[in-house]
Amino acid sequence: MALYLKGIQIALKGVPMTIVVSIFALMVGILFGMLLALIRTSNNKFLKTLVSIYIEVVRGTPMIVQALVAAYGLPMLLQKLGVPFKWPSLILPALLVCGLNSAAYMAEVIRGGLQAVDIGQREAALSLGMTRGQINKLIVIPQAIRIAIPAFGNEFVTMIKETAVLAYVGVIELLRSSQLWIAATYNTFEGYIGAAIVYLMLTFPLSKLVGLIEKKLSKAYNQ
Repeated sequence: MALYLKGIQIALKGVPMTIVVSIFALMVGILFGMLLALIRTSNNKFLKTLVSIYIEVVRGTPMIVQALVAAYGLPMLLQKLGVPFKWPSLILPALLVCGLNSAAYMAEVIRGGLQAVDIGQREAALSLGMTRGQINKLIVIPQAIRIAIPAFGNEFVTMIKETAVLAYVGVIELLRSSQLWIAATYNTFEGYIGAAIVYLMLTFPLSKLVGLIEKKLSKAYNQ
């Protein structure tokens, strides 16, 4: 039992990094995802095509591959091209990859929220003389965000789990903390069980909170 408790204690040391990366990824995901979603719903075919390609590439490849490319592949490529580039810290490509990965998923969620807003509201606003920018800012986006709030919470829960792939690019987050302890003590089972328990301690309450928020928003929307 003492070894299991030690495994949990070791895993807890990586929680701050996991939380920081997850929050950053969610913020980038929402902001950049909103921009991507607005482009996807615009009339600019060129930009829509570029955004569609970006989303398909990101969603169609594992995040661990994206992290490895960003952390090790990109510097190697630039060096071959004569550009002496090296990441000052591996946390930078980790933050970048998690944020851009989250944005691809958030873009589709927000796009769904934008398209869920009744088109009659847009037409009514246009008849009152409002510009498309004002309509998006004052009418469409606020409603789309309210619709997408549960998805934001689910994305945060998902990102907490997906940050585990950063252990393979040298970022000392939750899983990496456990791996280092396992390598030093050979307590493999206890170490990974400790990491699993800590992940569950983080995600289970958040999942319940997201479900509660979703129910309250649903009741408020139906009133």
